[in-house]
Amino acid sequence: MRVIRLVYFVLIGLFSLNLIRCLYYKVSYESIDQSFIPSETKRSAFYNKVNINQINFNDWLVGLTDGDGTFYFIKNKKGVWGFTFKIAQSNYNLRLLFYIKSVLKVGSVPNSKENMAEYRIRNIQHIIQYVLPIFDNHLLLTSKYYNYKLFKEAILIMTNKSLTKDKKDLLISRLKESSLYGIPLGYVSPAWIAINNTVNNSQDAIKVISKFWLIGFTEAEGSFYIVKKGPRRLVHAFEITQKLDLIVLEAIAKIFDVKVTNKKTYNTVVIYGKKDINFIVQYFKQHMKGMKSVEYKIWARSFSMKEKHKFEYHSK
Repeated sequence: MRVIRLVYFVLIGLFSLNLIRCLYYKVSYESIDQSFIPSETKRSAFYNKVNINQINFNDWLVGLTDGDGTFYFIKNKKGVWGFTFKIAQSNYNLRLLFYIKSVLKVGSVPNSKENMAEYRIRNIQHIIQYVLPIFDNHLLLTSKYYNYKLFKEAILIMTNKSLTKDKKDLLISRLKESSLYGIPLGYVSPAWIAINNTVNNSQDAIKVISKFWLIGFTEAEGSFYIVKKGPRRLVHAFEITQKLDLIVLEAIAKIFDVKVTNKKTYNTVVIYGKKDINFIVQYFKQHMKGMKSVEYKIWARSFSMKEKHKFEYHSK
């Protein structure tokens, strides 16, 4: 009987998550007039209003950007340089994009194409006024900082009134060429200089990583799931995976008191012990802003129900 109840709640949780995704996509893109989506006045339909004072928005945004953000500049066919800061998400996570827009009060969330949507700022004055101050005072922790540095340098050149148009074009073209080579091998964000680029313990880690940065990063890169460990055992797990930026995962591992697992093509932090999962449940409680919060709530609730009702993992 216990086995049936456990399987029932697990299946209900997984089914509910997929159902929410499908319904959210359907409501957002099939049932709503597309002209409604960019509306500043009706954006509350896509996210729950929150007290912004309850979170450190800047750290959260930087963490999210470290995972899913992009800084780029390109010359159009008319020879004019354009600059864009954007954050891309799946269609079902529109609420997160509109939440960012509601806080910054600039930028747009255009009608999406295929399965992706994005929040973006293209107005160079808005980038200077709203974007640069955030990322100058709250440094990106991944190697994405390299792209931000080139992006910012290009904007400063473009707005330098002492330079001629030809000189600006030459200097920005050089920066663009540098960006095309990609991030240098082994590049580490200057944020880690504070601990000499070495994470020895959790105290080192929290000198660089704030809780709200990690929450934002988790909204982009984290996974809450239930894994089958053998034929008769189900376990709740939390995971963050990265191909680059090993130092970031090392710091996260120190915060959660676990180890980094090195794979052939990526590195990962996986948490699945009962005590550790209890810590994760409390750590992320009532902080996430996007649809990841729904995934977390279903996952956390299934874990707490298992503990409350003393469900067994084993089939017998």
